Amino acid sequence: TLHPHIHAGILARHDHPDDLDALSRNGIKPFDLVCVSLYPFTQIVGRYGVREEEAVEMIDIGGPSMLRGAAKNFAHVTPLCRRERFGEVLRQLRETGEVSLELRRELAAEAFAATASYEAAIAAWFSDREVFPDRFVPSFTKVAELPYGENPHQRGAYYAATQARRHLLSRVEQLHGRELSFNNLNDLSAARELLLEFTLPACVIVKHANPCGAAVAGTVEEAYEGALACDPLSAYGGVVVVNRPVPAELGVRIAEQFVEVLASPGFDERALDALREKPGTRILVDRERRRFDPGERDYKRVLGGLLVQDRDWGVEDRQGMEAVTGSPDETVWGDLLFAWRVCKHVSSNAIVLVKDLRTLGIGAGQMSRVD
Repeated sequence: TLHPHIHAGILARHDHPDDLDALSRNGIKPFDLVCVSLYPFTQIVGRYGVREEEAVEMIDIGGPSMLRGAAKNFAHVTPLCRRERFGEVLRQLRETGEVSLELRRELAAEAFAATASYEAAIAAWFSDREVFPDRFVPSFTKVAELPYGENPHQRGAYYAATQARRHLLSRVEQLHGRELSFNNLNDLSAARELLLEFTLPACVIVKHANPCGAAVAGTVEEAYEGALACDPLSAYGGVVVVNRPVPAELGVRIAEQFVEVLASPGFDERALDALREKPGTRILVDRERRRFDPGERDYKRVLGGLLVQDRDWGVEDRQGMEAVTGSPDETVWGDLLFAWRVCKHVSSNAIVLVKDLRTLGIGAGQMSRVD
């Protein structure tokens, strides 16, 4: 794949006599189409316990070289690297015998993006020994076009980190409801991050990217009732996530409320029947069981750049805490740890009130600390 005859055939400009003469003298035939699937580097390094030599073997050299050469010469060559484009290219070839210049240019942009993303993933893997390397080169792949952004006049899309082991919608299937919106996904992310704090049956309800109710209990039904009771007014039109399958009775109960998004590992068929009576409720089944990458970075967009920090994945336990007043018993310790895990996911300068492993009140940060 790195032979001069290969790259001469890719790079030769068909409207330059000197290029064609060089091909003829050396017995080289030009290429019209270059279709490349790169070595699966991100899939291999995403596996648990992968060895360095295994990862290095998955660094493709010839593939990106051929693809970039074809993309550079898109005026004469079709560069193809995405299966989603195969049908369109084949259709044009069957109908006209060639690929249009407009499509070749689009495919060139995709090819350069693919090789850039590939190199970014490799760079990130090699840089993982530095907490904050001099160059931070994240790469993202579009997962979904969104109907609009945070406001109706803004355009929006959802992109997932290319090298991420899992993401917000990985192995998530929408069973019912309208298309997910920008704000739906923002709230869903906040809800799922908080839900990861718990292993017992739990429910989290989020509105405007902050939890307005959270509870753990012996059953998922009890957890839902505890979370809803915290602030039923704010829960109206919110995002509800649970970490246990939704049984029939709970499905009927949730269907009594206005819920924008409901996410669960599974649903009883009778629960689905009740929930589907609400056309606006987006019902998601989450079959993702892989763990998040503990080394994943958290970043926020600012003017002309990013603020980057460690993700706060850690789950606090009582061994790292000191009671400075009184002597909490086991029940109070349980509530304290629960409150601390919820408070971590509420906007800065937050107050969380908890009793019996459920929130009674949640106050997000305000500009005035006195008020």
